[in-house]
Amino acid sequence: MDEPPRSFRIDIGELVLDGFDSRVDPARVTAAFEAELTRLVRERGVPLAADGTGVALDGLAGLPPLPATTSAVRLGEALARAVHAGLAGRGDAR
Repeated sequence: MDEPPRSFRIDIGELVLDGFDSRVDPARVTAAFEAELTRLVRERGVPLAADGTGVALDGLAGLPPLPATTSAVRLGEALARAVHAGLAGRGDAR
């Protein structure tokens, strides 16, 4: 019998991106980030929270690099993949 899907709550208080071209639309980056992170969590879960106890992280470092791009969608998707990598245990909690 299949297990019911788990419910996850991911609260990202603030994402700060510095050094990007002023033509990058923050609202589009946010929309692409949310859509991609939602997809990744649905498909792969949140490995750091797999035991159901929950995890709180104040920050992540050592994540994959983001692409040099002015595409808000590409940047948002890459950012979501980097954050999910951190939630999968790749990266360093700060």
